[in-house]
Amino acid sequence: MKAICRIFFFIYCSAVSAEISFAQSNPLFVQLGLAKGALYKPDSGPAPHVAVLIAHRSGNFMSHIATTELAGRGFMVLGLNTRFENNEPNVIFEDVALDIRAGVEFLRKQSGIKKIILFGHSGGGSTMTFYQAVAEKGPVASQGREKIVQGDSQKLNGFPPADGVILADAHPGTSVNFLRALDAMLINEDNYLKLNPMLDPFSPASGFNADGPFAYTPEFKQKYHEAQSERMNRLIDKAMDLSRKITAGEHTYRDDDIFLVFRGSGGGLKSRDLSIHDVTLKPCRLLKNDGTIVTQIIKSVREPDNQRTSGVNSDGISFNSTRVFTVRSFLSTIAIRSTNSIDGINWASANNSVPNNVQSISVPLLVTAMGAYSFIRDNEIHYEMAASADKEFIIIEGATHNIEPYRPRNGNPDIYSNVTRNYFDYVARWINKRY
Repeated sequence: MKAICRIFFFIYCSAVSAEISFAQSNPLFVQLGLAKGALYKPDSGPAPHVAVLIAHRSGNFMSHIATTELAGRGFMVLGLNTRFENNEPNVIFEDVALDIRAGVEFLRKQSGIKKIILFGHSGGGSTMTFYQAVAEKGPVASQGREKIVQGDSQKLNGFPPADGVILADAHPGTSVNFLRALDAMLINEDNYLKLNPMLDPFSPASGFNADGPFAYTPEFKQKYHEAQSERMNRLIDKAMDLSRKITAGEHTYRDDDIFLVFRGSGGGLKSRDLSIHDVTLKPCRLLKNDGTIVTQIIKSVREPDNQRTSGVNSDGISFNSTRVFTVRSFLSTIAIRSTNSIDGINWASANNSVPNNVQSISVPLLVTAMGAYSFIRDNEIHYEMAASADKEFIIIEGATHNIEPYRPRNGNPDIYSNVTRNYFDYVARWINKRY
C-alpha cells in the first residue's frame, strides 16, 4: 500500500510540476508526515531569511498564487496540503494543526531562515489562527466550557509558534460559512420536505427582486438569520446525541457514523443582498488600483447574484442540496452555536473560528480583505477582535477572493488591473518592515 501511495504521489507531483514549471521559482516537493508541500525559493538575489507557510484546511495550496508571488519578492514559501486534501467531509479540524506544525518545523530547519510567517487565505485563516493560538497559549486555547469539541491536551502541545500572521480575505471559519449557507426554511432535520414558506428568500414579500439590486426587509433578514441559527443548534444537538451514543457503545457503529445535512447550501442571503456585511462600520484603509491609500467607509464593488440557484426545485422556493459529513467531522469542523447567523455568533464555541482564535495571538498581524468580495465586514471584525499590539487592516480595491482583478459585467474590464501586484507588493513591504 505504501509503495502504491508513493507511486501515486510521484505521478501527482509530476503533473503539478508540469503546470507550474514556468513559475517564478521551481518548487521542490516534500513529504511531511501525512501532509505534503511544494517549497519555493527566489530564483535570484539574497538568500531569504523569512519563510512563509501557506495552507488551507482541505484545499490544494501547493500552487497557490502567493507561492510564486512571494517567492518572486525574495521569500521562501511552502505551499502545504494537509492530510485532508480534497476530503472535506472527513476533516477533523483540530488535527489540521498537526500538519501546520510539520510545516513550521520543516521551515525552521531550512538554511538561513530566521522568521516564519503564516499566510491564511480564505479557509486558511481559521487554520493558521488556530495553530498560532495553540502555539502561543497551549492546548487551553482549544478548550473551555463553551467549546463543542475540546482539543486534545497531548496532541496540541508544544507547537513552535510562528513570528507573524497574514490573513488574506479570511472568512470567519467553515463553521460560520456553513451556518450562513443553511436553508432556513427547513424546520425538521429528519424531513427535508417540511418547510416554512414564510422564509422563502425568493418571495417578493421578503423584498427579493430578480430584476436588479435589492435589499431584503429588516424583518425578513432577522427571522431568516435566527432560523438559520435554530437549524444549526438542532443539528449540533442531534450530532452530540449520536456522539454520546457512539462513545457509550449504544450505537450501531462504535467509532463514527455518516451525518447528513439536508438543504445544507445555497440558502444564504449575503450573495443576493449587498447590504449584509459588505461594508465596513468604520473608516478603513483602502489600497486603490493606482497604488494610493485612502481612509474611508468601504463597500464591496461586487455585483449581486439575483439568480435562483440550480438547487432550487420547481416550486421556486426550496434548495435541495445535501451535505455529507461524519458525526466527528461535523462537530469538529462545522458546528458553532449562535442566536443569529450574522451578528449573534458564539465565537468561542468552535475552534474553527477566526474571531475566537485571534484573541489568543500576540505576534504581528496583517488583516487584508478583497474589495470585490463578501468578507469585508468579517475581516474588520477579525481586526477589531485581534489581541496583537502590532496589527493592521487594509482592503484591496477591486480584488476578487482569489486576489485577482474584478471585471464588472458592464464598464471598463481593466479598471482594477493592478490588484495582484499591488497586493503582494504591500504584503512584502509589511513583512520586510518587521523582519
